[in-house]
Amino acid sequence: MRFFNRITLQTPESVELEFTLAGIGNRAFALLLDYIVLFLTLFLFWITWIAFSIQLVEAFRNIEKLGIWLLAIAFLLNFIIYVGYFVFFEVFWQGQTPGKRYAKIRVIRDDGRRVGIQQATLRALLRSIDDTLFIGAFLIILGKREKRLGDLVAGTLVIQEEYLVATINFPISEQAQQLSKQLPRMANISQLLPDDFATIREYLQRRSAMTANARADLSLQMARQVRNVIELENLPEGLTADVFLEAVYLAYQQQSSSY
Repeated sequence: MRFFNRITLQTPESVELEFTLAGIGNRAFALLLDYIVLFLTLFLFWITWIAFSIQLVEAFRNIEKLGIWLLAIAFLLNFIIYVGYFVFFEVFWQGQTPGKRYAKIRVIRDDGRRVGIQQATLRALLRSIDDTLFIGAFLIILGKREKRLGDLVAGTLVIQEEYLVATINFPISEQAQQLSKQLPRMANISQLLPDDFATIREYLQRRSAMTANARADLSLQMARQVRNVIELENLPEGLTADVFLEAVYLAYQQQSSSY
């Protein structure tokens, strides 16, 4: 049995990131918690729906097969709730469901990016197949990247949540240090994921070895993406992309250290 199986991914910006795969134990624990939440949700739904259906059938006794139609609708809504639970949380909670958040694991795409609605939907739709005869568990145990069928089709991985706080071994400008103290009030730094932080760190470490044009293009591209992620509207005038990335790096590191 493998422990702490680590993989290396390359982002679209050609930055290599290393992650620890979640493993069958963490994933099973997270799924158990999610199924408990789902069971309670569906239990309340069925109690409410049965009470509603009884009143509706009594009020419209003349409508033929009304009970069958209500039962069919209930099963459809049950399926939507089941699938929607995983899709909603994995999309809006950045790859985490309540169970995954408690187990400190997260879903990402094969290139290290956030999962979108397409990937989350494919994973949710194929979950019932993965659960049948523990097919998903066997695929996770036997696969090198620990992927169940839903991960294989959607192009996703499940990794451990890691807070990457590292010693700064590259120069940070005075302007970036000052801006890093203001950023938590100006933007939502918590929207950054550990792999976003790792991408910024890798760039700042390797930028000195890049050509001027490559460095300018990559830093500008990354700065625009990070600015959108942290929902930052306005930047101080005259701020370069490098200084902005340095400030975001410091702000995220300081925030992680305080947890």
